Order: sequence, then C-alpha cells, then structure tokens
Amino acid sequence: MSLMQPRPDPASLTDLRRHLAEMALRGAPAAVGQVSFGAPALDAALGGGIARAALHEVYAPATADLAAATGFAVGLAIRAAAGRPILWVRQDVVDAETGRLHPPGLTELGLDPSRVLLVRARDAEGVLRAGAEAARCPALGAVLIEPWGAPRRLDLTASRRLALAAEGSGATTLLLRAAVAPQPSAASTRWQVASLPSRALEANAPGAPAFSLRLLRHRGGLGESEWRVEWSRDRQSFQESPVQSDVRNRQAAAGRDEPPRHPRASPDATPLSRPVVPFPADRPAAAGGPGPDIRRTG
Repeated sequence: MSLMQPRPDPASLTDLRRHLAEMALRGAPAAVGQVSFGAPALDAALGGGIARAALHEVYAPATADLAAATGFAVGLAIRAAAGRPILWVRQDVVDAETGRLHPPGLTELGLDPSRVLLVRARDAEGVLRAGAEAARCPALGAVLIEPWGAPRRLDLTASRRLALAAEGSGATTLLLRAAVAPQPSAASTRWQVASLPSRALEANAPGAPAFSLRLLRHRGGLGESEWRVEWSRDRQSFQESPVQSDVRNRQAAAGRDEPPRHPRASPDATPLSRPVVPFPADRPAAAGGPGPDIRRTG
C-alpha cells in the first residue's frame, strides 16, 4: 500500500498537491456518466447507477458495522476507479478506534493495495483539506474520505466544496462516516450499510460478503429503499441476494406503496461485524471443527 505523508501539515499538503498535479498530467481524461452496481434490480431503481462525478455518503449505523460500510465503499470505489488509483484519506483516530487498514483484506475484496494512496490526518480539518485536494484530481478514479464522528468542520458548506470538486474533476468521492447520525449535506446519495450473514458456498466454504443497504437520500427523488446485496470479488460487482426478489414479490402482492424492505435476519443468526471473512448463514462454518480464522479489515 502506497503511503503519502502521515500528517497533512502545510508542507505535506504542498507535496500532495504536487503529486496530484503530476498524476493529472500523466492520466487520461476522467470518465463521466454513472457508476453501476452490477445488480440489475438495484441499477434499474437508480436509473443506471450513481453519478460518477459526485459526492456520495456511506454511513455505518454502529461502530460494529464500519467494516461492512468500508467494504461497500471499497466495492463502489473499485467499480468507479476502473483501474485508476484510489486515494484514501483517513483520520488517525479511526485507526485507534477500529484498527488500521489491512492490505490482505483489501485483496480479498479484489482491490490491489498498490493502487491505494493512503493519506493519514491528525484531525478532521486535515482530512477535509486533503480530501478536497484529492477530489479535484481528474487522474484519480475514486477518493475515500474517512473522518471520525461529527466534526464541526464537516458542515453543509464543506460538503458542497467536496461535491463541486468531484463534479469538476470527475472523480467519484465517497464520504465514509461512523459514530454519527446522518446530517444535512450536498451528497448526491446517502447510504446506510450494515453487515448480513453470508450464504455458504460448496464444501461449507465462507460465502461472499453480504450487505444490508438502505438508501436514505437520493437527489433524483428516489424514496428511501432497502436492498440485500453481495459482493463478488471475481466479477468485481455487486449482486442481488436471492432473498431480495422474494421480498419484492411479497411487497407487490400485498399492494404496498412504501419502499421495499428486507426481512430481518433470524434471532439465531449473528450479523457479520466484518465482511471479508463472512460466516455461512444456513449451516455451521465447520461442523465439529475449530472456528474460522477471522481477519481484521479496519
């Protein structure tokens, strides 16, 4: 994993600007249009996907769901980047609260860690300044900005700056939030992400990472909706969970006009706290054997 300066002080911000300018000169023109999820039903509901040159927010409803929200954001970044570099700005306290990024975990999601430029900042102001610089760079495929909590610096005006920077450069910008309730912002979409038990593969192998997605806000006017999706590392695409279509059919049969919602997992099913090494939802991970080796991704 490539590491930028660990502290975005004035000198390191100057280095970051120079580095991004060099990347922009070497890079091809930024892609435009939309970023699709790869799941037909989800893409159809969103009119093809989410705007590429825009700011999007990803929320973890609880700290335990941050790994799931991070996995979802990484999946979106992979699809948005299309082989371009991904710049990740992370506040130091996130490492202290949840752990550092784990390169093998990124690899498990299908992201080569060498494509990630990691910037670590001491405070939220540094995160936002470095994130805004990165969002202006058309050579980047995606920018992940990860502050902690609800810093006063991250207000509606700050989010507008990020949104305008993304619109100007074409770089998909994802604001990853944890330990905070959703707040007003200029984001094009706002997602709340929680972990779900995965479906076991053949030979009782761990299944694909599974996510519960709730669309909280959509500037195009789409109402609040929910989906169950899985992430395919091999296809680098999201796919709809098999139970999702059953939920939609039941909603349609009942004639309900409210947004589709998925059923909660059974009380005996323990949701995943981290999506990289998921547990099977339909049978024990290893009957009579030792428990699975869980690796941290954050």
